[in-house]
Amino acid sequence: MSRSSRAWYPLLALLLGGNTACRVGPDFVRPAPPPVSGYSDTTGSGMPGDPPPIPAVFGQVIPSRWWQVFESPALDSLVAQGIQENQTLAAAQASLAQARELLRQARGSEFPQVDASASAARERLAAATTNASGSAANIYSVGTAASYPLDLFGGIRRKVEQAGALADNARYEVGAAYVTLSGNVVTTAITIASLRLQILTVNDILADDQRNLDLVQLKLAAGKAAPSDVLTAQSQLEADRALAPPIRTQLAQARHALAVLVGRFPAEWSAPTFVLDSLRLPDSLPASLPSELVHRRPDIQAAQAELHAASVAIGVAESQLYPSITLSGSLSSESGALRGLLEGPSFAWNLVAGMIAPLFHGGALRAQKRAAVDAYESSLALYRQTVMAAFQQVADVLFSLGADGQLVEAERRALEVSQSAVELQRIAYGAGKSSLLQLIDAQRTNEQIILGYARARAQRFQDVAELFVAMGGGWSEATGAGSAEAGVPH
Repeated sequence: MSRSSRAWYPLLALLLGGNTACRVGPDFVRPAPPPVSGYSDTTGSGMPGDPPPIPAVFGQVIPSRWWQVFESPALDSLVAQGIQENQTLAAAQASLAQARELLRQARGSEFPQVDASASAARERLAAATTNASGSAANIYSVGTAASYPLDLFGGIRRKVEQAGALADNARYEVGAAYVTLSGNVVTTAITIASLRLQILTVNDILADDQRNLDLVQLKLAAGKAAPSDVLTAQSQLEADRALAPPIRTQLAQARHALAVLVGRFPAEWSAPTFVLDSLRLPDSLPASLPSELVHRRPDIQAAQAELHAASVAIGVAESQLYPSITLSGSLSSESGALRGLLEGPSFAWNLVAGMIAPLFHGGALRAQKRAAVDAYESSLALYRQTVMAAFQQVADVLFSLGADGQLVEAERRALEVSQSAVELQRIAYGAGKSSLLQLIDAQRTNEQIILGYARARAQRFQDVAELFVAMGGGWSEATGAGSAEAGVPH
């Protein structure tokens, strides 16, 4: 290269060294975990008879396939199918892929931009005198042009950092979709098992009603009952038949919902037959410590990534207040013949450093920075709200699990008493020592307890699943740990 070109070397060294300069704007600091040692106060609801706490093992790792604690192969297969086929999860994964490509795109702006150009033209040159005719000539040119924005104040690096935070957010959204999907599949399957048990219970109730009607008809034939007793027994039978249709409707809706969760149309897929008795309750449950929950739940991590992006946006806006310098250069060759393009004398080059500094924008740039600060404050409030809502969810589920055990035991004892009462009333009515209304009242009470017991048993399984979801559902093991920038070339 010529001596004149070497004169640019000191300037190049100075300008390129500027890319290691400081970055304006605040550096993001991850919020500290909330300074609490538990999920709720020790007084429970503040009422006598609060349930004892669930036997949860705090600090234990939550398995990624947490639904396997129910020991149901059919449930395991169903969740696996949902993870493979669910469209909401597929959309979240596609959004993550898009965010990672946008991160790569943002990182490309840190490197020089080089383009090639080529052209061919035919020109007619004007004659020196009016009597002579002009001549035509071919003009060929080829060259390259490069530009490099010098990131003196870190605006470009802040944009790359922001793209990385948004990619992290997309990754955590995949985790949130994973946890939500697995939780919905499990709770919907438990709902199906509960509704099937309730339908079987209603069938038993109708069988008891038919026994009452048969008994009354026998007494009527023997002259020991009035026709009105037959009508009363028939009325009770018909009234109880109305219990089944709403439950069957809920069962159909749950089956349809489960089909969509696993990526199938309801008309082309039937849910497996889940039975509540085939599911197992774990002896104890793993639970995250309050200090760890913020790192376990993907929705909290997603909110933190949004907060990070909002913090970086302040630096991006502030960098607009400072000058921007771009280094550009070109190398070209022009000739009247193609072979001449490669000859030395036809080459030309230039190197230019240009600067643009904001002077007056009507206050728009400073308003842009203030808006970014306000957006950060909004994101910070939303992050704190997400954390508090997560702690509330865990506290609610832990309390519910304690209450579930008490409710199931109370319903079981009440069922034993009510079934004995119905049998005694039926015997007494057959012996003429009790009225039909007393028998029907005892049976109605027993029906309510039977259905309540079935619902209480199912609710206990539901709340176990809800606890795993509230604790983050083991998403980090299932979706892979590490930053969303992993695997993205620098």
